[in-house]
Amino acid sequence: MTTLVWFRNDLRLADNPALAWACARGEVVPMYVLDEVNVGHWPLGGAGKWWLHYSLKEFAQNLAGIILKRGDAREIIPALAQETGATAVCWNRRYDPAGIACDRDLKELLRGMDIEVASHKANLLFEPWDVQTGAGDDYKVFTPFWKACMDKAASIGTPLPAPKVQVPAKLPASDKLDDWGLLPTKPNWAAGWENLWQPGEQGAQIRLQAFLQEGLHGYAAGRDMPAHNHTSRLSPHLHFGEISPRQVWHATQNAMSHDKALAKDGNKFLAEVGWREFCHHVLYHAPALPEENWRKQFDAYPWEDDRAALKAWQRGQTGYPFVDAGMRELWHTGTMHNRVRMVVASFLIKHLRTHWREGENWFWDTLLDADLANNAAGWQWVAGSGADGAPYFRIFNPITQGYKFDPDGVYTRRWLPELAKLPTQYLFSPWEAPAEVLAKAGVKLGETYPRPIVGHAQARAAALAGYEIVKTAKGD
Repeated sequence: MTTLVWFRNDLRLADNPALAWACARGEVVPMYVLDEVNVGHWPLGGAGKWWLHYSLKEFAQNLAGIILKRGDAREIIPALAQETGATAVCWNRRYDPAGIACDRDLKELLRGMDIEVASHKANLLFEPWDVQTGAGDDYKVFTPFWKACMDKAASIGTPLPAPKVQVPAKLPASDKLDDWGLLPTKPNWAAGWENLWQPGEQGAQIRLQAFLQEGLHGYAAGRDMPAHNHTSRLSPHLHFGEISPRQVWHATQNAMSHDKALAKDGNKFLAEVGWREFCHHVLYHAPALPEENWRKQFDAYPWEDDRAALKAWQRGQTGYPFVDAGMRELWHTGTMHNRVRMVVASFLIKHLRTHWREGENWFWDTLLDADLANNAAGWQWVAGSGADGAPYFRIFNPITQGYKFDPDGVYTRRWLPELAKLPTQYLFSPWEAPAEVLAKAGVKLGETYPRPIVGHAQARAAALAGYEIVKTAKGD
């Protein structure tokens, strides 16, 4: 029997339930659809396109062939099922609202053609509908959510081995990957990324093992220090499904079982995997999360619309070095350290009083790991408008955050070479440095490095005043 396997964000052979199910039935016709129709407001961003190109390139080689099509999956898949004589179509489930709607339509279409349809859990440890409160509601706070997940940890199955895939000798006509134009050319703003990342299933496994051996020890404390090597850098691999959370879970548990000293670090890392689960849980139950405030009282917040300030933030030209270092790391590498993400997000929302959706949109286009659930939940967490949101009065001071989490200035100097010679005591507030210190360091404020586009004290006061309006709307 021939089964059409529709790959999406699950570009791996191992621990791929849909692929394993299809292989057990017989011949497999692998396919990937670049569907820019059924994506809601969220077509793939520029950085994501870069990753997808290289991920698909490796995946096609691993499979010994895959059909690539660009267009509406609701039209392409039924037509391909007929052309190949497939008696079944299968895929791994997704949880975003546009994806769910598309899959529902396709199931109805295919079943109307007497074609079997099977969907599988592959990209989360727990289905969003399987983790509920005692009252049968969805969770809205992370800590009890993750505790409920841990109570079900025994249900996390063993990862599946890569199956033997029997692909027909002749597949239907396919698009050429290069013709999709996923890679930037004029200009090639991703130049050098191939030296920083290895998209694909092999790269994901190499990255996981390197992290477990070199980065997990000390993770609980070191994960907040951007100059240290304590981040897993697995998020793009997880987003594109080159590795499964189940594989990450079991590999981490295995590492902890062999070294009891890793328990604290390992459990903290797995809790971060749990945050990813929580974000998908929230998105599934609140599908408007990427576009609307989860806490409706935040609709009353008086946002500013300063396009020049937004542009300065995007370019890493705010005059606050710790913020600017993060934004430049993002531009040059397609990622940003998690602690710095919180600081730059807080700055945009609370110092510039720019709507969190502007930051969400920018991250969506520039992050390699741009994930609808994580991105929306993260921005709303910082704004205070989301599930388990940070307290509205928590306004990160970009100066003290720099001194606390980059005490030697290694990270900041790396991304702001124009400030490299500035003494650390002035690195995060160069405007406070005496003229002779600036001159010796070759820094000319307003020329080689910008002056602050907003004062911290005034910005904090304005943000809190805006949140007072929200409190009134809330009825507190």
